[in-house]
Amino acid sequence: MKNNFDSALEMVLVHEGGFSNNPRDPGGATMKGVTFDTFKRFFGNDQTVENLKNITTAQLGQIYRTGYWDACKCDDLPSGVDFAVFDLAVNSGPGTAGKFLQRAVGATADGAIGPKTLERVALVSAVDIINSVCDQRLAFMRSLSTFSTFGNGWTRRVSEVRQQALNLANGEVSTLAHDPDFETVRLGSTGPWVVKLQAALDLVQDGSFGPITEAKVKTFQKDNGLFVDGVAGRNTFRALGLLA
Repeated sequence: MKNNFDSALEMVLVHEGGFSNNPRDPGGATMKGVTFDTFKRFFGNDQTVENLKNITTAQLGQIYRTGYWDACKCDDLPSGVDFAVFDLAVNSGPGTAGKFLQRAVGATADGAIGPKTLERVALVSAVDIINSVCDQRLAFMRSLSTFSTFGNGWTRRVSEVRQQALNLANGEVSTLAHDPDFETVRLGSTGPWVVKLQAALDLVQDGSFGPITEAKVKTFQKDNGLFVDGVAGRNTFRALGLLA
């Protein structure tokens, strides 16, 4: 829907963290949801990973609007459907988002959203489209070999996107789904977030961040392409599926 881009981008960015470069993530180096390949496609092959780390607000807006929102004709989609399709496009590409939308409305699933697709969209309720798109998205994610690593966070994200999109479709104010309050923990820390961390790492859950926990965190960070410092913050918790 026209004029929904800014609020939709704000909701998408709630789920997109800082820089990560996980070798088991098919997207590779990523900053605020923008992969290195996408960044180079927009701003040239001479760009570096360091440039990606320092992406500007203007560059973010250009990539998200041109590469995803406009590519999926979101200005022409009903409120709520636009957000569900946009968030999917950011994660899996406009072509995949287009196909899922087309399957939801019974159009030819070629990934190119045009007049015929939009005609079909007008005949199906926004609620039904949103639920179908989100169901297809979950099924697709579960088929990926990386689901065992990222599945918890992915599933939580789709659940929150579904609820936000349904709220918008029903004319309700969609509240931003911020990550739950969490505590960055390190050697010497105690408390519930240490327990969560230890459980995710298959350690004894005594709530005390000692040398064994630190060593396991460093191993996990190294194996998952994260900065290896033994400190569990947002990116480490996200990779563990404790945050979306």
